[in-house]
Amino acid sequence: MKLGVSMGGFPMGTEAEAMGPLLSRLARRADEAGFDTLWTMDHFFQIPITGQPPEAPLLEAYAVLAFLAGETRRIRLGTMVTSVAYRHPGVLIKAVTSIDVLSGGRMIFGVGAGAPFNELPAGRSPGDFEAYGLGIPFPPLAERFERLEEVVQIALQMWSGDEAPYDGAHYRLLRPLNSPNSLQRPHPPILIAGSGERKTLRLVARHGDMCNLFDLPGTGFADDLAHKLDVLQAHCVDVGRDYGQIEKTVSTFIDPDGDPTRVVEHLAALGELGIEHAMVSPRRPWDEATLDWVAAIVPDVHALPSAV
Repeated sequence: MKLGVSMGGFPMGTEAEAMGPLLSRLARRADEAGFDTLWTMDHFFQIPITGQPPEAPLLEAYAVLAFLAGETRRIRLGTMVTSVAYRHPGVLIKAVTSIDVLSGGRMIFGVGAGAPFNELPAGRSPGDFEAYGLGIPFPPLAERFERLEEVVQIALQMWSGDEAPYDGAHYRLLRPLNSPNSLQRPHPPILIAGSGERKTLRLVARHGDMCNLFDLPGTGFADDLAHKLDVLQAHCVDVGRDYGQIEKTVSTFIDPDGDPTRVVEHLAALGELGIEHAMVSPRRPWDEATLDWVAAIVPDVHALPSAV
């Protein structure tokens, strides 16, 4: 099983001048320890799932990935995951391509429809949600799914080198030029996140190289993984796709104050379901001690089989 590290910001009170050195140390340690992937969140304000307030320090995802590319040598990089509403697709694919080029071909394009709601959950202030706070247009969820499919289409076209105009329902690109193009051929892997059975998993079956499901109990993001994988497999049959070509990934919590053996046992159980790649995070910001705690189990996790 592959093991990734998902990073989500800094503790309240972290001084700005300390952020670059801390990220550098964490990224270099993850690279040296043999982790397979390193991920950032695509948020501008901190989110409730972390247990921190909106004001907790958080850096922009693609700036962080560019920084991490320069601090590492082998670990693969990605955003878990890009919100389709936050960037125009032409600019987004240029950013992903640029980091793929500068990192020597280590970029994964993680993308999704964004927050799974049309209206803010009860008790949440609009000013604490980045889209409203920063004035970013945030279409209804159904439209965001439509945009997600168009973004994936545009990405594949730009990475293929096809400069013909793209004329979609939401995006129109007169000349989707992408020069230089990605180092990875035919393109960086596309990870489509989310567990919606009718739209998201069908889009994964059609275009995704990787899916991402949720193993985050107590947060509202906890999937019946066996069922979701069955749904994905059925969609693959419908569209004529080899289910084995899609890398099955999951986002999951770890407890660095607990027993590392239990973490390995839990990941082994996920592997028995068919999960091939786990992205782990604590329920608090990463620090060096926590990363070292997880790094110690990297060989054990890599030894786990996956029932694909």
